Amino acid sequence: MIIGLTGGIASGKSTVSNLLRSYNIPVVDADLIARQVVEQGQPAYVKIVENFGIEVIDEEKNLDRKKLGSVIFNDSAKRKVLNEIVHPAVRHEMKSQAAHYLNDGFSHVVMDIPLLFESDLTHMVDRTLLIFVDDEVQFSRLVMRDQFTEDEARSRIASQMPLKDKVKLADAVITNNGSLEELKVKLEAQLKEWNII
Repeated sequence: MIIGLTGGIASGKSTVSNLLRSYNIPVVDADLIARQVVEQGQPAYVKIVENFGIEVIDEEKNLDRKKLGSVIFNDSAKRKVLNEIVHPAVRHEMKSQAAHYLNDGFSHVVMDIPLLFESDLTHMVDRTLLIFVDDEVQFSRLVMRDQFTEDEARSRIASQMPLKDKVKLADAVITNNGSLEELKVKLEAQLKEWNII
């Protein structure tokens, strides 16, 4: 089974990824792959430089994410070009890594995809698992974790699809308002329900 793991900022998705690894379930991380596919020499890197010019790379010839971000931030056409380069490369690499793990004899693979529903990627997985937190818990964890001001935290949260809207789309939901121990118990119960452990 391929499980699509998703959540929101400061919902505890990375913690769940680490817990899943402790059960010897491989995790394919979309964010990590998104960084890898734009490294020097990768086809996506070459296409980005072709489309956006050398002003989006730094002195070491690495992609300068801040410069690229400022180029696409207020330009939806350029953002679309970037997404059309990066997204297929990420999807291809995720599928390739998942297939590799399954070929190596793992029965289950988790795809950690923050924008699973927003990017319409549920076709890549068999089941979806959402890590949910209440608004006030998400807000306080984000302020504490990233040292954001209240306004910064609110704008980060507001930029994502609300978690309560994702609940309706997910096959299973784990609410993570409590302690790490409570989260472990809930995750274990879900894995047993799906006959994974």
